[in-house]
Amino acid sequence: MRQHFSRAAILILIVLLAALFGRPYLDTLLYAATSPRPIAARGDLAEAERATIGLFERVSPSVVQVVGAAASFGSADVEGEGGREQSGTGFVWDGAGHVVTNNHVVSGTREVAIRFATGEVVGASIVGTAPNYDLAVVRLRSTRNLPPPIAVGSSADLKVGQAAFAIGNPFGLDQSLTTGVISALKRRLPTNAGREIGNVIQTDAAVNPGNSGGPLLDSAGRLIGVTTAIISPSGSNAGIGFAVPVDTVNRVVPQLISKGRVPTPGIGIVAASEAVATRLGIEGVVVVRAVPGSPAAQAGLRGIDQTGALGDVIVSANRQPARRLSDLTDQLEAVGVGKEIELSVKRNDRSVTIRVNVEDIGRSS
Repeated sequence: MRQHFSRAAILILIVLLAALFGRPYLDTLLYAATSPRPIAARGDLAEAERATIGLFERVSPSVVQVVGAAASFGSADVEGEGGREQSGTGFVWDGAGHVVTNNHVVSGTREVAIRFATGEVVGASIVGTAPNYDLAVVRLRSTRNLPPPIAVGSSADLKVGQAAFAIGNPFGLDQSLTTGVISALKRRLPTNAGREIGNVIQTDAAVNPGNSGGPLLDSAGRLIGVTTAIISPSGSNAGIGFAVPVDTVNRVVPQLISKGRVPTPGIGIVAASEAVATRLGIEGVVVVRAVPGSPAAQAGLRGIDQTGALGDVIVSANRQPARRLSDLTDQLEAVGVGKEIELSVKRNDRSVTIRVNVEDIGRSS
């Protein structure tokens, strides 16, 4: 009886061990997918997905890669913005072959090449640049098979939280679509020209080097801005990207096309830095000096005298507060070249109202 039990126990143990160690081989024999698996039906795409796909398919043919070379354009590898060849993004503006991009993408270049989504490469020439707005226009040397211009929207009625879509060529790669929301409005962005772009759009849609000059779009596929910069210690996307608002673009680009430049409205003053004004406890634009012969000098604006005594402080322009120089330049642009601007000035503890002609101070620079 005891022998039969021992044999049965040993047999059960052998069976269990065989099952344990033989299971992988058995699974492979019975269940391994040695032929292509059948494709499961996906079902309908979500409405939001269909809308995004449609937006990209509709707009992307009009988005191009812009490559500028300091010497003749060759076949060297694109190294991205700041490299041997400056690479960015642009988009078709009109049927005449004008392409909009960032000024810093083409700045310092002699030749520009445009690569379409189809892979076709066309040479282009620079029509005009506006460093104060980081915008530039180039014109294609051939308009054969030109994609349609991107529809233009408005930046005046944008809301924080609404969807934003960016199309570009990050790091010189082919077109990429990134999505996000408008994170903030009315940001101020310094330019290399020493001025600030006002009403800049902030977005968390991924913007990386190479995206510069590409379109920022709303959910209808309309242009609402031109991507221009990121804030990131590493130089890559950190969720804070900026775009020049389309209302500014729609004002500046036609002037670049017709005249090659954009007037820089000014009155001819040298202003103290904001740091100096803060140190003095002053809220306003401290006039250091009025340029001789300028509208400011002709209107009697006074700068700091030889004894170091404070001169005029501009506290409002066009009846709007002028707490810093960018507030003044905003109002100068609103008034425009060839017109007068009303300034409220603090002078020796009293308020003075002065009317000054606005002129194009960039023409002589």
